[in-house]
Parts: sequence; C-alpha cells; structure tokens
Amino acid sequence: MTSTDRQTPVFADAVGELSSRELLPADTLVVFVAGSMARGWDNETSDVDLYVVSATPWTGPTGQSISAPVVPEEVPVEAFRAGGRRWEAKYWVDTQVDQVLAKVGWDALEDGRLPPYRLVKDEVLLLERICHGVTVLGPEWTERRRAEIWDSALRAVLVASELDLADSRSEDALGQLAAGDLDSAVLSARLAFGFTVEALLASLGEFGSGEKWRARRMRAAKPDVLPYDLYWEIETMRGLDPQDVGVWVRRVVSECKRITREVDV
Repeated sequence: MTSTDRQTPVFADAVGELSSRELLPADTLVVFVAGSMARGWDNETSDVDLYVVSATPWTGPTGQSISAPVVPEEVPVEAFRAGGRRWEAKYWVDTQVDQVLAKVGWDALEDGRLPPYRLVKDEVLLLERICHGVTVLGPEWTERRRAEIWDSALRAVLVASELDLADSRSEDALGQLAAGDLDSAVLSARLAFGFTVEALLASLGEFGSGEKWRARRMRAAKPDVLPYDLYWEIETMRGLDPQDVGVWVRRVVSECKRITREVDV
C-alpha cells in the first residue's frame, strides 16, 4: 500500500492552485493528488483529483457535496479548471477519517463475521486514495494513516464481502444453467468472476477503483494465483462458445472456487 512517487507540474502546483483560489483551509493537515494521475494511469482528458483533510469542516463557497455515514455527513466538493484540466477537491475532516477507520477496526468484527454494515463507495475510495495518493502537503499524516489502514481489518472486510457476493453469483450461475436459462447463467458467472477478482485484488491492497481500472490493478498486483493472460481471457469472455455456453460457465465457476481457496488476507 504505497503511492507511486511521480513528479509532474500538477503535483507541484496543487497547493498553489488551491491557495490562489482561497480553497485551502487554514487548518489543513494534508493534501494529496489521487486517482489515475497519482497512479500514472492518466490521459489528456483525466481530471485532477485532490483530497484535502483539515481539523475542522471546510466552509468555503461550494454548493456541492457528497454524503457519507459519518459525522458530519457532508463532504464538500470544490471544482475548477486550470491548465486545461478539470480539478476537483474533496474536503474531509480528520475526525471523519477516524470514523471510517473505526468501521474496519478488528474490534468491529465479531466471531469472524462481517459487521452489520458495509463501507459505502466513497469511504472505500477515501482509504484507497490515502494508500495510493501522492502527498503534496503533510506527509506525516499520510504515513500515519497508511499504517493504520494496513493494520486494520479493511482487507478482511473487503475480501469477505466480495467472496460472499462471488459465491452467491456462482450458485446463481449453476442454478440458471441447470434450468436452461443460459443467458442469465453467463451473466451470473461473469459477475461471480468479477467479485472473485475484486476479492483477490483487495487481499493484495488493490481496492476501491472499480471495474474501469481492474485491468490496470491486475497488472500492478501481479497475483500468482491468477496470471494476467488467464484473467484477461475470462474477463473478455474470449473462450465463450455460443453453441455450448455451459462449458464456459462451469469453467468460470470452477476458477472462482479455485481462486477463493488461494485468497489470503
């Protein structure tokens, strides 16, 4: 769970861009560039994603926000254009980060079972971007939070959640196949594979970025249990024979079960 040490003008200019627009809280603890740009996966149309964490809630000019099940519930969002790109800054409070991490503390797990809630997308994304972001202000904060994330039950929670979904879709696929509902069986098997891959990636610290970046995350993680060529063959459904979909469905379900046995946290 480490960031890619990339140096571009965007990283050097991030704090200045916020300051010049009066979008940098006086009690800012950390600013980091996140998303595709931090990972080296950006292109000419990519946004610049910034995360700003402060000691108290941001009260700037924004009328936009996202909601998360923490206190306070609102996470303000500021957007502007600079250098030909769209920039977006999300403003979290340090105590909100504490609350998100508390949800994946080992004491939140009882008898090895999942807690009665799951992290929402923006909470998982926050933790992923702390791990893989490029810090431009407040590196001590980032180092401390990365250590807390690594020592938490986050991977166990994410892996268990994804494998639970994978198992459910695998059973769906086999049941639909037996009933002659071939199209549904194919879709369920593909979903099962996706959840299984996400569990595998989460166990290796690659989580949160979604399907769009799954192939890039697989290349970054290089899991021995699932070589990239095999992953890509199944992901793109290259071996599916429309005249005998049952062979493909059974094979995918079998691969899901094999990978599940090898996933470690």
